Amino acid sequence: MKILILIYLYIQMPISPNQGSTSGGTTVTITGVNLASTIRVNFGKNLATITANTPTSVTVIAPAGNGVADVSVTTSGGTSNFLYFYYIPSPIMLSLNPTSGSATGGNTVEITGYNLSTASNVNFGANSATPTILNDGLISVVAPEGTIGSVHVNVTTAGGTSSSLYYSYVDAPTVNALTPTSGSSTGGTVVTITGTGLQTTTNVIFGGVSASFGVINSTTISAVTPPGTVGAVDFVVTTSGGSATIVEGYVYLSEPGI
Repeated sequence: MKILILIYLYIQMPISPNQGSTSGGTTVTITGVNLASTIRVNFGKNLATITANTPTSVTVIAPAGNGVADVSVTTSGGTSNFLYFYYIPSPIMLSLNPTSGSATGGNTVEITGYNLSTASNVNFGANSATPTILNDGLISVVAPEGTIGSVHVNVTTAGGTSSSLYYSYVDAPTVNALTPTSGSSTGGTVVTITGTGLQTTTNVIFGGVSASFGVINSTTISAVTPPGTVGAVDFVVTTSGGSATIVEGYVYLSEPGI
């Protein structure tokens, strides 16, 4: 009975973690019994580097590999049963959407690429966030707070850490003036908006209705008013850094008649 129990424990020998980068380097701990005299640990045909072992565990650095590797421990008493270690390809990032946001963080960023299904962390410069995995080619993450300027973004998975893309933290916009401040209720008036932080403008609204617009530079945008109701309406400009509003900042005028 004692022999049967030992065999059972030996077969149940777990491995943690059971996956890692194809380039190797993952620290793996194997637990079981009778491991004090470990001579070698094989990941398929490749040898792992042993860093520590006790009678009940052996810690190794996984070698490079691909696919699924049979892992076995050889001691002076023989070779164990096989466990399985899964090699995960390195993650690849292709794009971020959006590529900028408020320094206060909080906006959702989608990341497309390859080998993202085991993503555990997304770094925005020195700050990190936990992603939501949508599929192997798409994850989303809520951007953490940051400092104005560009930061490196990379994804960490069981297969390693990706190369970087850039994300910009931007100031909230301000609006100083509209020229002109009034126009026909039929729309079509070209309005120049000046302020700050306007380079990432995503929407311009006159009285609750979106207008077509063009970004000239960080301090100037040009918009064409949509049709509106006669009277003063709120003006709102939205950027990736937030929104700025001028209450009753634009006046729709009645068309003349004779």
